[in-house]
Amino acid sequence: MGEFTIKMPDVGEGVAEAELVEWHVKAGDPVREDMVIAAVMTDKATVEIPSPVSGTVTWLGAEVGDTVAVKAPLVRIETAGGDEVSAPARPAPLATDKPSAAASESEAPARLQPAQAKQALSQPTSLPQEKPLASPSVRLFARESGVDLRQVSPNRPDGRILREDVEQYLARGASSLAAPAPFARNTTTEEVKLTGMRRRIAEKMSLSTSRIPHITYVEEIDMTALEDLRATMNRDRKPEHPKLTILPFLMRAIVKAVADQPDINATFNDDAGILTRSGGVHIGIAAQTPAGLVVPVVRHAEARTIWDCAGEMARLAEAARNGTATRDELTGSTITISSLGALGGIVSTPVINHPEVAIIGVNKIATRPAWDGTQFVPRKMMNLSSSFDHRIIDGWDAATFIQRVRVLLETPALIFIEG
Repeated sequence: MGEFTIKMPDVGEGVAEAELVEWHVKAGDPVREDMVIAAVMTDKATVEIPSPVSGTVTWLGAEVGDTVAVKAPLVRIETAGGDEVSAPARPAPLATDKPSAAASESEAPARLQPAQAKQALSQPTSLPQEKPLASPSVRLFARESGVDLRQVSPNRPDGRILREDVEQYLARGASSLAAPAPFARNTTTEEVKLTGMRRRIAEKMSLSTSRIPHITYVEEIDMTALEDLRATMNRDRKPEHPKLTILPFLMRAIVKAVADQPDINATFNDDAGILTRSGGVHIGIAAQTPAGLVVPVVRHAEARTIWDCAGEMARLAEAARNGTATRDELTGSTITISSLGALGGIVSTPVINHPEVAIIGVNKIATRPAWDGTQFVPRKMMNLSSSFDHRIIDGWDAATFIQRVRVLLETPALIFIEG
């Protein structure tokens, strides 16, 4: 018998460590070659680590939530061989990369989600007690729904369980949880360690609120004309065009407004005291996913049409929900939009996405009476609740910017006029 040690791989991007967010095995579990044994997270990219050998797990080098340095021992596996081997860490190949012929078979590559490389595995695992194949976001969704993934049948030939498989399982009524007795006392408590995406969000929010003095400005917008235009464009759209929400119009309004106030489309390095104005308008769209809040970025909105903005936003939102968005798609924004759709409420105080200096908060649209000078008439009204870094943006400048956005949204033809 021999022992094989898997080390934390170099996941690239100059990252020296990563957070362990999920174990797929425990000591004593059998593993086979190419079976995913762990998932780690760096920034907002989740990376899966497969085993390059078959054998039995004898030791785990970290707990979920721990930060593990690159090249640190991660797992030890007892193998049928007679020698002790330590797998060198190496960067994770992208799904589209071709492996080098010189790559050692003993190396333990990490694979970015989704694990397209697993498509070569035609049969689901048959080892006893082995965890089903699923991404961390799907596992989180299953846990929150009270579903045991071992009871869910995958529809893919590689045996990987998708969110849709779990939803179908729930729809069949397979998960039945007993309801607590009415008015019964519940004296239980539960301590939940923040790990993975939830911990990243907590750290980012703490950084933003502790270092950025926020000023929030709220303005009421008459969306009646824009909603009429949007309904017409959706009715007459071409088959290849996505359905329009109000966000693509807001994105184009932001593009025109920041052209006159470049300090708002910028990032601030408060350690160096440097404000970096960006010529490109890279708009982050805050999106809720099963794993938590992420901000996919629509790059160069200034060079996109309404339809193009809508299509790219839909593509990124789907990738974020499925956990397949790349690190580049989740970083590099210069200004962010936060919208809760129909749950948007009347007013909010959005937290700036550090190191940006502005965030535009979209509240829900509601029909309210408005005075037209002679009578009250029904109008579709919406509030914008927007926050600014008061170190960079004065109250007057914040108000000027939002008033410009208001004019563009209330007179949507202006959005399509160049210059």
